[in-house]
Amino acid sequence: MDYSAPLWLPGAHLQTIYPALCIAKPPVAFRRERWDAQDGDFVDVDFVDGEPGQPMVVLFHGLEGSSDSHYARALMAAVAARGWSGAIPHFRGCSGELNLAPRFYHSGDALEVDWILRRLRQRAGGKLYATGVSLGGNALLRWLGESQHQADFVDAACAVSAPLDLARGGESLGTGLNMVYTRNFLKSLKPKCLAKLDQFPGLFDRDALINARDLYAFDNVVTAPLHGYKDTDDYWNRASAKHVLGDITVPTLVLNARNDPFLPGVHLPTSASRAVTLDYPAHGGHVGFANGGVPGRLDWLPRKLLHFLEGTSPSRAPAPGELCEAERHG
Repeated sequence: MDYSAPLWLPGAHLQTIYPALCIAKPPVAFRRERWDAQDGDFVDVDFVDGEPGQPMVVLFHGLEGSSDSHYARALMAAVAARGWSGAIPHFRGCSGELNLAPRFYHSGDALEVDWILRRLRQRAGGKLYATGVSLGGNALLRWLGESQHQADFVDAACAVSAPLDLARGGESLGTGLNMVYTRNFLKSLKPKCLAKLDQFPGLFDRDALINARDLYAFDNVVTAPLHGYKDTDDYWNRASAKHVLGDITVPTLVLNARNDPFLPGVHLPTSASRAVTLDYPAHGGHVGFANGGVPGRLDWLPRKLLHFLEGTSPSRAPAPGELCEAERHG
């Protein structure tokens, strides 16, 4: 299933922005659960309830995304149409309510991914598939690579438009027209951080936060120190998924457009483990991949992901008691 951008949607920026803002998102009936986290915080998970015994597809959303993001609604609509189950865990502070702990979320959040997926495996009646988009895709890949065979209770995985090299991606987002995306992120992130300072006075430098004009400055003030990194350079290096692609044992699709303004194609990794399929179409933008005639559709990406998940997963799903012993085929 190769991707070709519609002739009426030229260029990386149009291919990124138009699908997110201009194509109607399909309706999805979500059911929300609130989970208590071990640190006294909470995580909100939106579910699509499918037929018993059918697969469950988990989606980790991108920076400041949610279950209402265009890619989330498109994928979960396709999941529901098959009678499958779906789950969209919200990273801390992304479900519409400020979280309770000092932490937020970050691109290397493998521990959060691990806790969520293990809990979902216990309740999934069939195969368990994990997907991630943008930041969520990078975090998922970090978990897959760090966990290696301990991640084999997941049957297959997909990462879409993941910032595999955070430093090069950060540089790209800090220049030229790409500053449009950066300003949009900061417009959402800064109010949350100011509210976080009301919860925890002195948690970080208020003036430095307010004056941050790009993600490098923001991560230096907030993301890096809150999550155990020395500074932005340390965070962007250690959290980049490119370092662990060779360690992944679960069948995994890495799908990145070469014209993605968040990570230009010249910086895409060229090697990975045999379990990983690197798929780098020339076009698609950042989590765009619109298809069809005007006004366009969002169904190519869900079909691509579900086709890969079905085609590469084991013939049977491991039972909850087999989390560490699940056999891998293919």
